[in-house]
This record gives sequence, structure tokens and C-alpha cells, in this order.
Amino acid sequence: MNDIRRTILWVIFGFSMVLLWDQWQIHNGHPATFFPQPTKTAAPAAGSVAAGTEASSVPAGVATSATAGSSAVPSSAASAVGERVVVTTDVLKLTFDTEGGSLVRTEFLKHADLADPKKNFVLLDNSKERVYLAQTGLISGTAGATLPTHKTVMSFNGDKELKAGANELVLKFESPEVGGVKLVKTYTLKRGDYTLGVKHEVSNTGAAAVAPQLYLQLVRDGNKPAGESAFYSTFTGPAVYTEAKKYQKVEFADIEKNKFEIDKQASNGYAAMVQHYFASAWLLADGVQRDLFMRKVDTNLYAVGMISQLGEVATGTSKALESRLFVGPQEEKILETLAPGLELVKDYGWLTILAKPLYWLLDQLYGYIQNWGWAIVALVLLLKIAFYWLNAKAYASMAKMKAINPRIMEMRERLKSNPQQMQTEMMKIYREEKVNPMGGCLPIAIQIPVFIALYWVLLSSVEMRNAPWILWINDLSAADPYFILPLVMTLTTLLQTALNPAPPDPMQAKMMWIMPLMFSVMFFFFPAGLVLYWITNNILSIAQQWLINVRMGVPPQFNLPKFK
Repeated sequence: MNDIRRTILWVIFGFSMVLLWDQWQIHNGHPATFFPQPTKTAAPAAGSVAAGTEASSVPAGVATSATAGSSAVPSSAASAVGERVVVTTDVLKLTFDTEGGSLVRTEFLKHADLADPKKNFVLLDNSKERVYLAQTGLISGTAGATLPTHKTVMSFNGDKELKAGANELVLKFESPEVGGVKLVKTYTLKRGDYTLGVKHEVSNTGAAAVAPQLYLQLVRDGNKPAGESAFYSTFTGPAVYTEAKKYQKVEFADIEKNKFEIDKQASNGYAAMVQHYFASAWLLADGVQRDLFMRKVDTNLYAVGMISQLGEVATGTSKALESRLFVGPQEEKILETLAPGLELVKDYGWLTILAKPLYWLLDQLYGYIQNWGWAIVALVLLLKIAFYWLNAKAYASMAKMKAINPRIMEMRERLKSNPQQMQTEMMKIYREEKVNPMGGCLPIAIQIPVFIALYWVLLSSVEMRNAPWILWINDLSAADPYFILPLVMTLTTLLQTALNPAPPDPMQAKMMWIMPLMFSVMFFFFPAGLVLYWITNNILSIAQQWLINVRMGVPPQFNLPKFK
């Protein structure tokens, strides 16, 4: 039965590895290997949306020749060239293009680049390395008619820097008359804020009424963010949210194959582009009807967005629609205040129900400690206290098994030629000693989801970026530059393995040492915050196991590996 207990633990471990591999495949745009999803109905042609409005009618051209593999601007694009306008607040350095008044670059002044800490992190960009843009424009309700789009060159008016003592900066981009319509985009930037107010005012200067539609879209190439680890993967791609179907994220590969389903009509929700730690999202007020779309724009170029009906605009009149554009870090507390469901862009996966309260507790601890590293240590300590009695039962069972292990080994050797009698004798020993060989399994299995959820909390929290702990650890989201923490983690893992009873089966004994070593290798490339979490968990587990062994009169001893 001792073998059965270990076999069950290995089955749990193996199943966890299978799940992790499946998620790895899905995150990297491949179909699941072991648990494939049911085949979804192919989406309508090229991301068409309901209400008779085709998302493909949104002008697809991107105003640049450096489009990361995209083809030339379509012939329908305007031939004029815009100018760049650089605007600075206390937290953002933004670059707008007067062609369409589009936002083409966002530099975060309070977030350093992971690859080069001397540089600021850049999310939106329009360069040879990255295409990631926020665009808006109008679609005509009349076939063949042309209105101002993100290809229309506009005039700029406004200050370029948030003045000392000022809390607001207003920018205006005004289009010329196109099809009897003028479009004015007004961006409102606020101090300390990553959300831009964007007002679209449509004026009808023509001789007939018009019924334009406003599109808001985010265009991005399908490449993974630079510097992403090969040992873990996070989601990169478009997502939409509605109250009806909640958070729906779609892989670029599924857009490429037209194999995705999203809620296409709603009066609430948002359209977003998500990557590790950061996101962008177009937000409209609840109650405003919108059509949501995702589509392929060009080679390795994809768009997600919303289209809203502005209604009829009579000649000589104007209509306006307020929207917001969020471009910033995935700080959960801020996202929750901006729009319902926006905090879900910080993706905890299927363990969100556990991860959210764990993040809340971690954030509360940080409020007292003011150091994310020590907050991680404190959180693991609290979890260990919460699970103390479960762990105590598991370690007590292991201690009893360790105490009778010599008898089991002797009996197995004596009856190795008679398996049936061996099993009978083993059950007899368990009854005599009042040992439950399964006693250590359930307490451990119950805790697995909690610690996996905590893993995702630490992996997903942007607060770990550039957050120091002690001495040489200056960034909990980056790997330990000197590999000291991974080495300590490996040693504590081996020490914990040595304290466990040696399996009677030689092959199992070897695997009990080989698997932790293989598992530890990955941690040399994991963020320091994750490694710190595992080290703390290992040390507390060893201490509790040692204490219980002593209390039960089972002297702790190290069972060293034998690989003969």
C-alpha cells in the first residue's frame, strides 16, 4: 500500500504535467494534444458583424511601410502623409499620427523595459519590430460613399505636455470635409491616468442627412511580446467582453482560420488586445449599442474592435459619442473601476475563483510590508498556517509509514516470490500499526489548486515588474541573474525528497529523485518571485515535516538516492 500511495501521488503529478502541456500548446497557438476542444462553427466571412454591418468595411490599411510583414497599403488608402505628434503626461509619452489622429506609440514612463531597464516600456508601436495601433473612423451607411477614416489626414490643435499643476491635457484632431462630413477627435489625458477620454464629434456640412457608423479598433501583429520565456507562456491576442457571454479571448491562429465565436452584438462590454502584464481596450458606456468584431487585416496583422451606430445626422447639425481608450498595466484594482469585467484581461485561467482572493490577500500584505518579496513570503506562511492541520495529517501518515518501513522492506524481500501473500501480510501490518497508506494523499491533493492559483497570481501580476526584494534581486518578474534562488530551491526540493520514506521499489526510488531534479531545472529560468514562493513553501514544509516526525518519535533521517 505504500507503493499505492506513491503511485497515486505520481499520477497526480503526471496529470498536472499533462494539463500544463495542454495549456502550453493552446497558449502557443496549437491545438490541445490531450483534451481538444469541440470543433467550433466557423465565423462568418472575415469577421462580419450583425445588423448588416460588415467589419470588413472598416478601412484595413495601416499607414506605414514598416508593417511587420504586411502588404502595401490598399489602393483605397489616402495618398497624403501624416505627421507625428508627441505628447507627454506624468505617466505616458504618447505618439499620435495626424493621419487619422491615430495613437501609434505608447511609452510608459514608470515601467522599465525588461530587456533594457534603462529604457521605458513601449506597448503600442509602429516600427519594423512591432505594429500595434489604436485607430478610429467613420463608415458610411450609403454604399460607395466616403467619410473620414483612420487614413484621413487631420489637423492638430492642443498642448503637447501636461503643465506643472495641471491635471488635464486636451488634444484635438480635425478632419477636412469628406463626403459632406467633418470628424473631430478630442483626446483628454489626465494626470496619473492610463485611460484616455476620446470624444468623436461628427458634423454634417453637406446637403443631405447622413447616418454614419463609428468604428474603434486595435490593430496588432501576431508576434509574441519580445523576451517571453520559453519555459512558460501567457496569452497574447484579442479579447472581447459582454455581460451575456463574459470574457472571450481568441488566439491569432483561430482568427487566421476563421474558427472562433464571439458575441457580435451587445449594449455593454469592451474590445481589448491583451499580452503579459499590459493591455489596451476600447470602452463605450453601458447602453450604447455596439457590434463587436475580430478580423485579419493583412499578413500577420489582426484587428479587434467595435462599431456603433451614430444615428441620422441632419444637414447643418452634429452628433458626438464619448468613448475611452485604456492603454496601460494590468493593475487589477484600477481595471475593476474602469469597466465591468475589464480586470479579466489579467488572466488567471480556470482558477480565477481562487486566484482573485489570493491576489487580494497579497495586496493587503504588501500594504503593510511595502515589499512584494516579503509579501510573497508572508502569504505562503499564512497559507501554510491555514493548511496546517491538513499538512499535519499528511506528514503524520508519512511518519508512521516511515516508522514501519523497515518491516515492510523485510517482508517484501522475504515474500518477493509470493505476491499474494506479500499483499496479505502488508495489509496485516497496516491494521496492526493503525496506518492508513492513503492518509497522506488527500490533504496534499486538496492544496494543489490553491498553490497553482498562487502560481498564476505571481506570474500575472504586473506589480512584480521591476519590484525589488533584497540585495541582488532587483526585479521579481525577472530570473535571478546569479541563479542563487534556483539553486536554493533545488537544494530544498532534494532535502524534502530525502526526508520522505524511501520507496521499496528501486525504480520508484530513482524516479523520486530524478523528477524533482528535472522540475528544478525549469526554475533557473522562472521569475524570481515564483522561485521565492516555491523556496518558502519548501522550507516551511520541511520544518513542519521535521517537527511532526520528532513529535511522533520517528527520528528524521535522510534517505539518499541509490542509482546502482
